[in-house]
Amino acid sequence: MTTSFIRTAIILGLLSAIGPFAIDMYLPALPTIGQDLGADSNVTQLSLLAFFISFALSQLVYGPLSDMWGRKLPLYIGITVFAIASVGCALATDIETLIAFRFLQGIGGAAGMVIPRAVVRDMHTGVQAARLMSLLMLVFSISPILAPLTGSVVIEFYGWRGVFWAVTIAAAVGLVLLSTQLEETRPSEHRAESGLGSAIAAYRRLLSDRNFLTLTFIGGLSISSFLVYLANSPFVLIEHYGLTPTQYSIAFSINAVSFFTVSQFTGWFGERFGLVRVMRIAVTAFGLVMVSMAVVMGAGFDQLPVLATFLFVGYGLLGLVIPTSAVLALEDHGEIAGTASSLMGTLHFVTAAVAMVITSTFFDGTATPMAFGIALAAAFAFVLTQATIGRRRSAEVPAE
Repeated sequence: MTTSFIRTAIILGLLSAIGPFAIDMYLPALPTIGQDLGADSNVTQLSLLAFFISFALSQLVYGPLSDMWGRKLPLYIGITVFAIASVGCALATDIETLIAFRFLQGIGGAAGMVIPRAVVRDMHTGVQAARLMSLLMLVFSISPILAPLTGSVVIEFYGWRGVFWAVTIAAAVGLVLLSTQLEETRPSEHRAESGLGSAIAAYRRLLSDRNFLTLTFIGGLSISSFLVYLANSPFVLIEHYGLTPTQYSIAFSINAVSFFTVSQFTGWFGERFGLVRVMRIAVTAFGLVMVSMAVVMGAGFDQLPVLATFLFVGYGLLGLVIPTSAVLALEDHGEIAGTASSLMGTLHFVTAAVAMVITSTFFDGTATPMAFGIALAAAFAFVLTQATIGRRRSAEVPAE
């Protein structure tokens, strides 16, 4: 790998991580926020759900804009909106204000999720794209490791409001990197071909593309299993199992280590066995592990070491599912990569939001509803893979 290849992955990964950093960093503070603002756990979780809803829907806008205006301008707009909203969150005096600014924060943060994937597709296809995507996820995955740990330290010294001042600084750093380190990858002649009419036509084309939708929902269901854990884990691990915020941050980070370590084998496995086969096997194993976890927890083994072991293995397998499904979904849509990436991101997070709402309805303070929510999402991803991808011959994407 060249220095330029690695540098691009680092920059794209950091830009992608700005939005999730605003999620992961404040997770240890969720119980404290609820107590400070006089809200119960269900209402406090709405601040997380509000972010996800706007984060999902806004991606539909950023993709076409990046096809029409180039990749950098929409990123400038999104990160600036994110920074302004972060200041609003830091100054919020009631839960309703916090939820409103979290919604705005999601609108800004969506740019960093959509556009870097389009940049990857601008630059590479096939196994090379999978390598770059997995490297991007290596940097992206630093967020779930460092953010909760950083958040717990910031909370200890500056309270939960300090978290939002910290992500404001992260956004400012992102703007500097964007202006000084990232080249525009969308040629002006390609932008001239894009407009509102072409964006609508592109969405129609994508929504009628069974292959794109299948791969997108496989990825979305897999991501949902993690976001169900993300939304419920602060209450389960801190209030049910009695961990401190710092201990929770460490436990949360361990799963991220598993995810990004395994994800780095995506290119190697893809080159040797084909991306479709790697994804199919990974989804199958992922589904089996998570369903087994739910069965064991439901049988009465409600113990943190049991839960942690299953999650560590399962989220390691997720490190193969997400990059392969994303690369394969975008493979045939290079000329509308921004729009395709935005629709994929929106469907991912809408699917996750539905899963989070369903799981929160049954939340009782224990780990069991969370475990079953995770398992259900993983099981649907497995069934969808077997019903569609599982029936195909391994007609693989060639290496670049």
